[in-house]
This record gives sequence, C-alpha cells and structure tokens, in this order.
Amino acid sequence: MPARLYLPLPLHEGAAVALPAEAARHVQVLRLQPGHAITLFNGDGQEWRAEVTRMGRHDVDVVVRAQLPSRACELSVAVTLALGMPANERMDALVEKATELGVAHIQPLQCARSVLKLQGERAERRQAHWQSVAQSAAEQSGRTRVPVVAPIATLDAWLGGLTPESTGARHVLSF
Repeated sequence: MPARLYLPLPLHEGAAVALPAEAARHVQVLRLQPGHAITLFNGDGQEWRAEVTRMGRHDVDVVVRAQLPSRACELSVAVTLALGMPANERMDALVEKATELGVAHIQPLQCARSVLKLQGERAERRQAHWQSVAQSAAEQSGRTRVPVVAPIATLDAWLGGLTPESTGARHVLSF
C-alpha cells in the first residue's frame, strides 16, 4: 500500500507539486525513490495517485497522476466531540482515536476542575499540535478528511455559541 500524505493544496491530474517540509521528510524516511507511488489527499474527500519525480536532500517533488475512485470512508453525519482536556499527553491519544472513529470537529474544553490550564500563545501551540495529531491519524487511518481541532474554550462559552438554527441532532453526555 502506498504512503498516504495530507497536502492542504488544490490537487488535479498532471499537477507538479513540491512537498512541504514535513511531508518531504516522511517520504525520505520511507526511502522512496523516483518512480514510487504515493497517495495524496487534501481534505476535500478525494484521493489522488501521485508519483515521486525527484528526491532532493531536503525536498521532494511529485506529479499527480490520477484521481482515485471515491470510497465511503467518512461518516454520513458531521460529529463534533467536545471534551474536557485531560492532563499529560492523554489529549493526543483522544484526538487520534476520535479522528480514527470519524469525528469531523474536536472541541477542547477547559473545565472548572481541569488540571490543565492553557491560555494565550501556549493554548495556540497546543491547538496546532493537536491539529497535527489529527492530520497524522487521518493519514494512517485512511480518512479523506481531517477533523478540525477548534480553539480551546470553556464549557459555558462553547455551549453559549451553539445556535438553535444549527441543523442536526444534538446529544450531550456528561459523566
């Protein structure tokens, strides 16, 4: 099975793409060479077959060959998972598993009794880190969409931001 990489770029047949640094490093670690096939996706629900055309010391070029047939790998409803942030690295595991299960949005919550208290730049860095975890989990699990990890909010602020006009069913669980 070819390596799967997420590229937040428009993809189309014949496109020549220079991989971003992280994706290029991944291809180099796998020791792929020109001519090897990889699978690309950009979060729009489609996958593309691509071929490595050039391996540089720190960069990799690929050409998009063809769109792959669509497959039903996403949930039919957009599920949002709002969860209180646990301490340590447990949040990474929660984001990974939620992504693998098909969640569309992840809302980290800072609750009144949360041990982990994040604000400002530190909160932004953690959100970016969790978004990266979701991206990696989507690549590995075969999903064609990467869930959005929202900025950290309090439970009251998040609940207050929900509008009655929102479509779909809502289920709130508390433990």
